[in-house]
Amino acid sequence: MSYFADLTWNEWIKDIIDISIVSYIIYKLILLVRGTKAVQLVKGIFVLIGTWAISTWFNLYTLKWLMNQMFPFGVMTVLIIFQPELRRALEQLGRGKFFSRSSVVERDLGDRIAEIIKAVNYMAKRKIGALIVFERSTGLSDYVESGIKMESIVSSELLINIFIPNTPLHDGAVIVRGNLIMAAGCYLPLSENPFISKELGTRHRAAIGVTEVSDAVSVIVSEETGQVSLAVGGMIVRDIKEESLISKLFEELNPRPKERELVSSKLPFWRRKGGKENG
Repeated sequence: MSYFADLTWNEWIKDIIDISIVSYIIYKLILLVRGTKAVQLVKGIFVLIGTWAISTWFNLYTLKWLMNQMFPFGVMTVLIIFQPELRRALEQLGRGKFFSRSSVVERDLGDRIAEIIKAVNYMAKRKIGALIVFERSTGLSDYVESGIKMESIVSSELLINIFIPNTPLHDGAVIVRGNLIMAAGCYLPLSENPFISKELGTRHRAAIGVTEVSDAVSVIVSEETGQVSLAVGGMIVRDIKEESLISKLFEELNPRPKERELVSSKLPFWRRKGGKENG
């Protein structure tokens, strides 16, 4: 308490500015790491720190010795593990984007899903192969970097143009984060599940594979049959109907059930629940 009592106004202001700057930098670093697999690594580091604290508190000599052997190499290990994130932070700092704020306005989930459904229906009718991946809590930035960066608002027209055959971006996955198409032509890990049907090709295996290593949701349009499939949690539902797809996307991307009706009102009347397509 004597430290605070002896502070002058100038020192108070200086300390507040100092703490504010450090807090903001930490905040930006958290945002930088949040969209990557590094989140799980950070959790692992905190587990190790917690283990070290427990071993010190209870004088667990063997465990404490083991932790003390690991920590001298901790700084070098962190630099190696977080090399992609550190590089990205330095690049953003060099471009002046590290301290900038995003000006993107979040669109309603109903609007986004309506655009997705419109694009999927168009491509399914014409047997245009497509793979759309929705990022959730597990970051997919590693896979975003494998494709062509876009950061464009989700729209049916853009999705259709991306997957039109013989265009530069059609061969690969589109990754959607929130209301943005982050990248196209992305490479995804293929599922190694031996029980997957042999009928499924690379596109479907990639869709399943990314849901095995993350909590992402994948929508696939088959190039051979035009069937629409949905992959979640390493499982795939083939030839899913439109109403079921809309319901499942709302359930997985936003659990609020009231918004399910919003997307139907944005679709053509013949696509709404209870309606029939003419001709």
